[in-house]
Formats: sequence, structure tokens, C-alpha cells
Amino acid sequence: MANLSWLFELRGEVKGKSNYILLLLGLFGILLVWLLLTMGENPLVPSGILPKPTKVVSAYGDLLHDNELVRNITTSYALNLGGYIKALLWSLPLGFLVGLFPLFRGSFQHVVNALRYLPLTAVTSLFIVWFGIYTEMKMNFLAFGIFLYLLPTIIQRIDEVEDVYLTTVYTLGASKWQTFRSVYFPAVMSKLSDDIRVLTAISWTYIIVIENIGSEGGLGFLLHGPSARQGRVDKMFALLILIMVIGVVQDRFFKYLDRKIFPHKYQLKENLEDNKQQNLASDTMDFIGNVFGYVFLAIYALLMINEYTGIVDNFQPLHYFFGDRLWVINLVFFLSLSGVMYRLLKRK
Repeated sequence: MANLSWLFELRGEVKGKSNYILLLLGLFGILLVWLLLTMGENPLVPSGILPKPTKVVSAYGDLLHDNELVRNITTSYALNLGGYIKALLWSLPLGFLVGLFPLFRGSFQHVVNALRYLPLTAVTSLFIVWFGIYTEMKMNFLAFGIFLYLLPTIIQRIDEVEDVYLTTVYTLGASKWQTFRSVYFPAVMSKLSDDIRVLTAISWTYIIVIENIGSEGGLGFLLHGPSARQGRVDKMFALLILIMVIGVVQDRFFKYLDRKIFPHKYQLKENLEDNKQQNLASDTMDFIGNVFGYVFLAIYALLMINEYTGIVDNFQPLHYFFGDRLWVINLVFFLSLSGVMYRLLKRK
């Protein structure tokens, strides 16, 4: 028992393999309680409230066969990425203007602070009046929701830039533009990447709300539409679990990108972890990730060329899966390709 005392330390850390073992134990515990509550012909919790785990698993087959689950996932994910892209395009220039220049800070700081208290669902009707009920409205609504959180966060991150860095560049005779480029922008973006990860959960909440408007598909449409009308609680649970899994995967992907774009944030931490033998494993994962990334980019390039040239007739999977939101995926593709080209040129 003495060796397990660390499990009950206040704010103790979970390290190494223990993290995965405890994760499996937690998931197993949840599943066991779920089974106990729903087992038998007269379960403790009626099936109309909490379906059996086996029924939820089988519901995925129905969703795939009857409700085009994969297509609805890609539709929602394209909406999610589009909302992030638009929100960043809005919030970054405005955030730096308000955060850096007294003229804009004095004029708009209080307005920015007040925006945080705006209940987003209250402006849904306005967005419908402005943009209709289809993709444009949904993407702008999602972007606005993310924007409300990002804008004051950017201003806060600007205020958190340490004076020692500013003093150093001023001593070296840096201009305002050089100070912004070498200190403010990298420092803010380094921390903002963590804030964007936190917004993953919020973005999916807004997606589920807004996809209930208009019959364009998406996970929110499936959750509020066919599943609710049919009284398929098992489908609802299956979709909710799927949304959580997608959110976790997206969060891990954002963290992977954060490691690649801002490696300095992790160098000190990794050096302090008793010099674990993780370099080989890390290099191996990077190699596998790069191979899959290059293969994916090559396949996507071929599919995109076919979409606009029609080399293979009646074969347009990208339009099928993403519809009028395909521009978002194309933009992400070109950004990824630009990043790859930049890395290759930098090595040379």
C-alpha cells in the first residue's frame, strides 16, 4: 500500500504508464456501472432513459446504413474548421489593434468586455435574418461564437507579454513593426494555441445547436432530427459518444500541431522529465505521421483535381462529403501543402 500512496497525494501527478492504466480503469468502471444499471428485463434505469451499451453499439450500424453517418460527420467537421478559420481572421487583427494601441483600447476595451456576456443563442434569429438558414449562417454563427471568446483572450495574452523581452528588443533598437513581429506576435500565438484547444468543446456545442436549423445534415441534425423523432435514445447516446470522441481527437490533433509549430513550449518540460528514453519513440511517430501526411496530401490532390476536371465521371467524393463547405477543406489542404513546402525549403 505504501507504493500506492501517491494516488492520494494532493495535486499529485500521474506519469508514464500509470496514466494509461488509470484511464482504462476509469473507462471500465463507467462501463461496469452502465451495465449494472441496464441489465436484466427490468433494469434499474428504464431503456427509454438509459439504453444498454450493446444497443448503443448496434445503433452505429443503423446510423451508417440509414442516416449516412460518415457524410454527416464530415459535414459537421467542415463547419467546425470553417468557423475556426473565420473567427481567427476576425479576431487576430482586431485583437492586436485593441491590445496594442491606446486609441483602440480606450475606444473598444469596454465593448469587448461586454461582448463576453452576450448569450449567443439570443442572436440566432438575427443571423437567420442576415444570412438565411443554410451554411453561410451556420458558419458565421459558429465563427461569431468563437470570436467572442478569442478577442478578449488575445488582448489578455498581449498584456501578459513579459517586459524583459520588450526591454531587450528596445535596447537593440527594434522598431514598432520589429517588436510586433519578433515579440508580440509569436508570444501571443504561442499561448493562443492553448486557448484554441479549450474552445474545441465550445465550438461543438454551438455546432449541435445551430445544425438543428435547416435540413443540411450534420451530427446536430441527426441528434435533433431523425433520432429524436423516432425516439431512438440509443442513437442519441451513440451520437453523443461520437461527438466526445471527435472532440478528443481534435484536441489531440491541435496539441500535435502545437508541438510542431511551437516546440520551445515543450523543450524545458521534456528535459526535466528525467531524460526519459522517448526520443526514438517520438522520432518513429513523427516519421509515421509524416508518411501518412504525405500520402493523404497526395490522395487529396488527386481527388481535388478530379473534382474540377471530371477525369473520372460521376466520381466526386469531396463534394459528396463536404458539399458547399468544400472550400474549407481545400483551404486547409493548401495551408498544409504550404507548410510541407516551407519545411522542405528550410531544410535545404
